Amino acid sequence: MDRDSRSVRSFVLRAGKISTAQKRSYEELFPVYGIKPEGLIDAGSLFGNDNPLVIEIGFGMGRATAAIAESTPEINYLGLEVHKPGIGKLLWEIKERELKNIKIFHGDARYFIMNSIPDKSIFAFHIFFPDPWPKKRHHKRRLLTRPFTDLLAAKLLDGGYIYAISDWTDYGNWILKELSETPGLMNKYDAFADKLDWRPQTEFEKKGLLKNHEILELFFYKTSIGNVK
Repeated sequence: MDRDSRSVRSFVLRAGKISTAQKRSYEELFPVYGIKPEGLIDAGSLFGNDNPLVIEIGFGMGRATAAIAESTPEINYLGLEVHKPGIGKLLWEIKERELKNIKIFHGDARYFIMNSIPDKSIFAFHIFFPDPWPKKRHHKRRLLTRPFTDLLAAKLLDGGYIYAISDWTDYGNWILKELSETPGLMNKYDAFADKLDWRPQTEFEKKGLLKNHEILELFFYKTSIGNVK
């Protein structure tokens, strides 16, 4: 990734309210389930097993993340988030559900993936309803754009996948174009994907549907033979 793409953030840190319960969960549970890596992570050591690792970028309040992890204990999950209230809520979910297969990183996903994730080590990336940055002057802030998608492809195992969802038609088409042009990725579908049965509805999705937004899903997987058109 070039210097300019690294310096443009895909998020804005706002002074949002954090509840007493969320603050307490963060303070008490982040030392247990949070990670602060120095250099490349070793997922086997981190989770104590060799199960596949899925990274979710921007998990919001984490309810869907917890539900997916609970239904697939044979898969490890690493959630990346910048907003403390959502982290506190997911930490509470982890404790309540007694989940052993989730860890959390608090910080910039781009920086973390670039500096802490080994190449060809990730089974999947989940990116559900990233900020669409709808104004044209802000499009450079969109997360799913090259060269960041090239970086994601480099971190995937062969056969690993990227599963992205947006309720903004313009951004959905943008993501389709960017992933289609990323070397090493192949679309499993002709264009947009069918909803996968194992994915629970997210809070962002509910809000989008109430506004009559179309839910656009994309499912690309990594192929060892390069970019297939």
